[in-house]
Amino acid sequence: MTGQPVRLGAVLPQAEIRPSDPAAVVAFTQGLEAAGYVDLLVFEHVLGADSASRPDWTGYYDHTVPFLEPLVLFAHLGALTSLSFMTDVLVLPQRQTALVAKQTATLDVLLGAGAGTGGGSAGSGGGRLRLGVGIGWNEVEYDALGVAFRSRARRLEEQIPLLRALWTQPVVAHKGAFDTIDRAGIEPRPPSGAIPIWVGCGDAPAALERVGRLADGWIPHPALGDGERLAAAWALVRSAARDAGRDPGTVGLQGHVVLRGGTPAQAAGRLGRWLELGASHIAVNTLEAGLAWPQAHADVHAEIADHWKTLNGSA
Repeated sequence: MTGQPVRLGAVLPQAEIRPSDPAAVVAFTQGLEAAGYVDLLVFEHVLGADSASRPDWTGYYDHTVPFLEPLVLFAHLGALTSLSFMTDVLVLPQRQTALVAKQTATLDVLLGAGAGTGGGSAGSGGGRLRLGVGIGWNEVEYDALGVAFRSRARRLEEQIPLLRALWTQPVVAHKGAFDTIDRAGIEPRPPSGAIPIWVGCGDAPAALERVGRLADGWIPHPALGDGERLAAAWALVRSAARDAGRDPGTVGLQGHVVLRGGTPAQAAGRLGRWLELGASHIAVNTLEAGLAWPQAHADVHAEIADHWKTLNGSA
């Protein structure tokens, strides 16, 4: 923790929205802002596999689940709210690094600083965008996008510093295992400086070491919960940051409070646990909780936001 206020966010329930009704997405997002949320987190998938034709399919999402492309969505919502945004997560290795650098720099320009700025808390930059990235799990998606699935972790290692170079340097010369840039650059570059890069993963030691060494913040996999397993993994991230010569206090922790299987009051009660763990950001996820889109989701978020204000002494 850095002494900055912990930021409350919400996860867009991608799998339950109706893409044919974009006005509902806008109204839901504006309702979050009115309730006191400052961050919106959005999941990402380019393609969903046809699970019906794959009897052994074990993936979580398939071709029937709607996913709005997050960077496009952020550009739209950024003009209509002052929220800040994070991809949770963008499957970076299946995308072209230079194109992601260009897209996110453009988005950072369009969003501006705004009222939803990160404000200097751990893992935050000066703008309204955090780029959450991960290696993904959907081999079908990688194949369709022309990227070798087995190379994804090594590719991510190369992409993170290359993104930062493209955002901060007028001309970049890079020749790596996966990307080559021959004395070229992007313009405009992010006015906020380098866009914060957060890495999402579980508690595999190599993944946690990567977070501590390279990332501005960690997005724990929800399966880790908020108990001893999560605390042990977070300690490893901070240790890896120290080993890399970094101040662990500059590495943010993205908390997730999942409503599924509980009540709004129970979910609100878990906010305090993430504060104890040292989270710099906390997001509430109402996906797959049996709620009707959009009003029931909005009602739950309003209730949890009221609890958050009381927890922070601002009610």
